[in-house]
Amino acid sequence: MAKVLVVTSGKGGVGKTTSTAALGAALAQGGQKVVVVDFDVGLRNLDLVMGAERRVVYDLINVVQGDAKLPQALIRDKRVDTLHLLPASQTRDKDNLTTEGVARVMADLREQFDWVICDSPAGIERGATLAMRHADIAVVVTNPEVSSVRDSDRIIGLLDSKTELAERGERVEKHLLLTRFDVNRAERGDMLKVDDVLEILSIPLLGIIPESAEVLRASNLGTPVTLSDAGSAPARAYMDAARRLKGESVPMLVPSDKKGLLGKLFGRRAA
Repeated sequence: MAKVLVVTSGKGGVGKTTSTAALGAALAQGGQKVVVVDFDVGLRNLDLVMGAERRVVYDLINVVQGDAKLPQALIRDKRVDTLHLLPASQTRDKDNLTTEGVARVMADLREQFDWVICDSPAGIERGATLAMRHADIAVVVTNPEVSSVRDSDRIIGLLDSKTELAERGERVEKHLLLTRFDVNRAERGDMLKVDDVLEILSIPLLGIIPESAEVLRASNLGTPVTLSDAGSAPARAYMDAARRLKGESVPMLVPSDKKGLLGKLFGRRAA
């Protein structure tokens, strides 16, 4: 039975889709059977980041509405056999996502995979709440800036109230993924420090993804960064985050783009 993980945030542009692809690929590279699901109906981008935009025939809405069977819509990655994509529709509206239909699809995916990773749209509207509704685990993605952190705090509140686990009096397991982090800028006061973000959000730290041109390059190539250049700083950070999701104890480092060097070691306990 799969673990359902939602990658979410309140603010757009923080790196949810990039993180969904990178974490999904990292887990699949480790031998896990993974499906990444795009819930951003109407504005789909996960297929682009995964390099599968020309292979989309059926999508999540088709499966939810019964116009296609799940195996027809699933796209197997050409680079990692255990990695699959369930794309969003680019032409339909989020209102086409029904609570019952999504529940049925998620139940089917749980039976077939080890990890179901849901790429949530930004904000707190219907698509976002449906993406998080069935989650066992949430990765809250935030940049080290005040507006991003404040919006993430709102999302944490929704995870504690709008999920199936919350309705049963339980809690979704929550982790923080800090993206676009620059140690030098943080020390100069140009962005929030790691401890500042953790103090505000009060959830365990899963990983710190350094600012790097490699992330944009990988997205433009249509390849998860963990596959495009496994030795790059962001790839190593995502690989470490994926290991922590599997329960491994990994030191919290900010990898450096300089080959052979590691960035600052953070004393906070990893998630």
